Amino acid sequence: MPGLGATYGRGGATGFQQDLVNADCIVIEGSNMAECHPVGFQWVMEAKARGAKVIHVDPRFTRTSAVADTHVPLRAGTDIAFLGGLISYVLENELDFRDYVLAYTNAASIVGEDFQDTEDLDGLFSGWDPESSSYDKTSWQFEGAHEPSATGTDEIDPVAPDSDAIGQPATDPTLQHPRSVYQVLRRHFARYTPEMVGDVCGIEPEVFLDVARAVTANSNRDRTTAWVYSVGWTHHTVGVQYIRTAGILQALLGNMGRPGGGILALRGHASIQGSTDIPTLYNLLPGYLAMPHAAEHMSLDEYCAVGDEMVGFWGGTRAYMVSLLKAWFGDAATAENDYCFDLLPKINGDHGSYRQVADMIQGKIPGYFLVGENPAVGHANGKMQRLGLANLDWLVVRDLQMIESATFWRTAPEIETGELVTEEIGTEVFFMPAATHTEKEGTFTNTQRLLQWHRQAVEPPDDARSDLWFYFHLGRILRDRLKDSTDPRDAALQALTWDYPTHGPLVEPSAEAVLREINGTGPDGTALSSYTELKDDGTTTAGCWIYTGVYADEVNQSDRRKPGREQNWVAPEWGWAWPANRRTLYNRASADPEGKPWSERKAYVWWDEDAQRWTGHDVPDFEATKPPSYRPEPGAKGPDGISGADAFIMQNDGKAWLFAPSGLADGPLPTHYEPDESPVPNALYRQQANPGREVIEAAWNRSNPPTSDVYPYVFTTYRLTEHHTAGGMSRTLPYLSELQPEFFVEVSPELADERGLENAGWATLVSARTAIEARVLVTERMRPLKMGRGKVVHQIGIPYHWGEQGISTGDSGNDLFGVVMDPNVHIQESKVATCDIQPGRRPRGPALVDLVESYRRRAGVKSGRVPVGGRAPVEETNMTGEEKGQAHTTQSAPDHVAEAQP
Repeated sequence: MPGLGATYGRGGATGFQQDLVNADCIVIEGSNMAECHPVGFQWVMEAKARGAKVIHVDPRFTRTSAVADTHVPLRAGTDIAFLGGLISYVLENELDFRDYVLAYTNAASIVGEDFQDTEDLDGLFSGWDPESSSYDKTSWQFEGAHEPSATGTDEIDPVAPDSDAIGQPATDPTLQHPRSVYQVLRRHFARYTPEMVGDVCGIEPEVFLDVARAVTANSNRDRTTAWVYSVGWTHHTVGVQYIRTAGILQALLGNMGRPGGGILALRGHASIQGSTDIPTLYNLLPGYLAMPHAAEHMSLDEYCAVGDEMVGFWGGTRAYMVSLLKAWFGDAATAENDYCFDLLPKINGDHGSYRQVADMIQGKIPGYFLVGENPAVGHANGKMQRLGLANLDWLVVRDLQMIESATFWRTAPEIETGELVTEEIGTEVFFMPAATHTEKEGTFTNTQRLLQWHRQAVEPPDDARSDLWFYFHLGRILRDRLKDSTDPRDAALQALTWDYPTHGPLVEPSAEAVLREINGTGPDGTALSSYTELKDDGTTTAGCWIYTGVYADEVNQSDRRKPGREQNWVAPEWGWAWPANRRTLYNRASADPEGKPWSERKAYVWWDEDAQRWTGHDVPDFEATKPPSYRPEPGAKGPDGISGADAFIMQNDGKAWLFAPSGLADGPLPTHYEPDESPVPNALYRQQANPGREVIEAAWNRSNPPTSDVYPYVFTTYRLTEHHTAGGMSRTLPYLSELQPEFFVEVSPELADERGLENAGWATLVSARTAIEARVLVTERMRPLKMGRGKVVHQIGIPYHWGEQGISTGDSGNDLFGVVMDPNVHIQESKVATCDIQPGRRPRGPALVDLVESYRRRAGVKSGRVPVGGRAPVEETNMTGEEKGQAHTTQSAPDHVAEAQP
């Protein structure tokens, strides 16, 4: 999560769900928490019972809205305008928590004189290169210093600077310097007025001001506001910047690191947090270490060059990396061979999921493992996904059910249209049944960075096996077959440590042994207690440095279940949270620079002068014995460079970043851009959409033109309580299928009248990708919104759980989306796009292709017809590492209106 990482230093939720009871105000935005996270929602209801104000910002009125004090409907894709309006309100009325801002943010840092804002360049920051569709971030740096990203360098950051360029920036504690971050921020958001928010988002100015007053009244020394979000924010071309905007706001208000404050990132299911901590992401190693880049990191020294010069705990990058290499390669990793650094794969561009699918369609990838995922239904542009699967030589699917991604060769909609022919699909599919969570042991790492051990209840049936069993035995067999190989490419597999103990009739590897390896060991072979014990000399191991401590004292700390009534309200003895069992990150900021709580009501951790250490309700997110009076020697690196009054210990300057000079691909400040597909022009800038967004132009991925009358309506997707994501775990169950038996879409009564739609009747929805059909639910939960110049925007709500398999079947809502991505994380924009809707059912067979093509012609979109088999080429793209023609992303807003705004 670069939005949180660039702002505060770590990519994880900053607090824990139970702490919501201590909030005085809770804003839920980008989440329908009551329905999608109902267990955690109990703490919101408890807070409300204690007097907290609950605000829900969402295009739909949901069960969350029903119990909130205020529901704020807004146009999907406009959250930066809304949040930017709140920032402007705070700054213009000087409602920031000034003592906190001065102490703990980079508000006083002075930006270099070469920087130009979007306000100067009509929607672009300085450094934009239209040829590469990317930014040169040199002009974003502070005066007198180059600030490296808190998460190291990867392919989106400039080449590492010389060590003498990494320092502390010039500052102005009065905040009056025109290039101070505070003043730059103020100018940047000055036009985000209540009236502008109304024109862009469709929120009445008085409703916006009610929210602004509630948030600011509950953000000070004695009161705190919490922000809660989920994938309603992350699935946008500016998703990272959504989170950044909330991060800036919460830092200005002094809500970070304090009870009842923070930003809670609700993850999509039980261990999504764990799948980024120990990542399933191509550009990360465990613990958010950057994957080595082929052009920059030919040696361990080159990889660690930035970390070696950094202040804060990212200064320990070398120790974290060497310990990881020792955990993976054991005795084979020595100082003489760079601890086997050469055996790690290197990246050279975008290797994300959608890039892979595009390569699959073009025949560049012969084989694919698909694990716990159903892209034929769950990913944007299902047609693109299915065409990719159909152009493989082999596919391994591990899942609980025979999902659509395993049966595409006979059930895909493209079989009916003739775009795929079963007999001509060469993909050999291997379905490997997987064990459920009750049939295996291990950990979940949930929303709040909490590792909880789950014990096995029953044995998996028949051929079903755990993921641990599958990968352990696959690796064992491959290593045995390659043990005598002299091919250099096999050296990494041969050198891996692979000696996990097994047990039982299924020869199941020990999950506890894996957890202990992740924790790491010291020179004597015993489990380490903290990441601060890791060394860069090869004497320690750690499979994931942020998890070091989960097996402290040779005890599985994640398996602790001490009842809450037997411990304090933070419950530190229930499971284990990274890092170091700290439940609230940056909690040094709950005390003032002298170490005293900002108020008794919000006391959390504080400096005990008598004991000469930090103490409180939680484990301090700070060096326990570093006094508030400590000031580093000039040139100090790593933790020694963090003063006793700096709360954000992962940042090079110890501050929360209101302005991010590095770490982000699309700007140092959040900026309102329209979604890639929008019914209105950008009211703020000539630049219509995020210029850095990743696009793929191909017949199988056409885009709706912005402001098109052919695709006049906004649609957004969401989850239902009764179904789980792509439906593989719920549409096969009779009780859940009975509760939600058919695919439907939600429309307002006004839209129903405009298009002649009948409640419970059929409707056909069309985009430049395909057309789908659904039952119609006419409901006032979907409300038309009035934009600037009187334009009314209708929005359609689409649950995305359906597909061809199971008891309850139907078209897939995600098929309507195209693939266009956030440049920071390569996540698709699948929460907003445009479409048409008409009464009646869609055509069948080739007539469906003809209907969609006729819409494209009317909208001026290139043909989307593909040859049988789908192998149409990529025509243009701006994905890094791709040699095709460069896609154009700096288009002007159609019928531009920004200059007409006050």
